[in-house]
Amino acid sequence: MQQELIQTTPSGDNFKGMNEYLLVVHPDDDVYNKVTAEKHSFSIQYSQKIAAKTKPHITVANFMAREEMEETLIRWIQRVSSQQKSFPVALNNYSGFPEHTIYLRVQDHQPFKQLATQLKVIDSYVRSNGCPPVKLINRPHLSIARRLPQDVYEKAMVDYAQKTFCELFTVHELVLLRRAHQYDTCKVINIFRLLPGENNLFN
Repeated sequence: MQQELIQTTPSGDNFKGMNEYLLVVHPDDDVYNKVTAEKHSFSIQYSQKIAAKTKPHITVANFMAREEMEETLIRWIQRVSSQQKSFPVALNNYSGFPEHTIYLRVQDHQPFKQLATQLKVIDSYVRSNGCPPVKLINRPHLSIARRLPQDVYEKAMVDYAQKTFCELFTVHELVLLRRAHQYDTCKVINIFRLLPGENNLFN
């Protein structure tokens, strides 16, 4: 599975021997396909190939660690996810991070912020092993296109301000991905199932 990582972690000689990890959620198949179609449409309309190459996901945490730390990391994430109920996500229209990213807005940030709070234990663990701080989610979103030239971003924001996109899905699992460096292909390391939640998407 090829997956785009947000480049928020440092690189250089100080971090040799470390991998980059991303903890993400994916939409269900129906929403995934609709977002993928939107990304392909963006790619064609604005001649930005990266939009079509990256897979729809919402980032929960991004961090660097050594491979020998994985077993402990998986254990900690499993402990957190085993106490977290599945939760609904509403995607509600478009917004942007000036001057480079067009994304779909996540209507309710609270479940993601709750996850981030519980995952702070991972931050303590990686820091204690000489790794950089964990980047925990503070504004959950689903990117349509990243790393845009400023002129493309500005034109796309005008266009997308007039478009609508409203979809619902339920998060049932977290996915841990790993790559060796910025241009590496991501590998799925583990999938963490959440507890069954109330089916309140359409209530």
